[in-house]
Amino acid sequence: MQTQAMQTQASTTTASRPTPSLVPPVDIFEDASGITLVADLPGASRDKLSIGVDGRTLTIEAPLALGEANSLVSMYAEVRANRYRRSFELSGELDTTAIDAGLKDGVLTLRIPKLEQAKPRRIEVKVA
Repeated sequence: MQTQAMQTQASTTTASRPTPSLVPPVDIFEDASGITLVADLPGASRDKLSIGVDGRTLTIEAPLALGEANSLVSMYAEVRANRYRRSFELSGELDTTAIDAGLKDGVLTLRIPKLEQAKPRRIEVKVA
């Protein structure tokens, strides 16, 4: 589901970073004051998680640590990428300077508020 405030770019590679990446599943919720983005990033640590905004592009990146034993040799692996990467194109109505982020139990939660002029407001009607 895409909201009006955000569009996703789900490509797993970029021209500058050709390494394959996992595209984490994301839920996006929108209300009158902004959007909340919830991404599943199991195995990602807070100190190595990178969240950046370049212009209107929000990018989430994190190395993937599955905790494999060094002495084991993989016979079969469904997950071959060693990092998460996901980008979103943000609407101009969002305040990218006030993003709040939290990571708990492998779940990243981002709150991106709308700019004041983009928030709905009530107009008072005066009696003439």
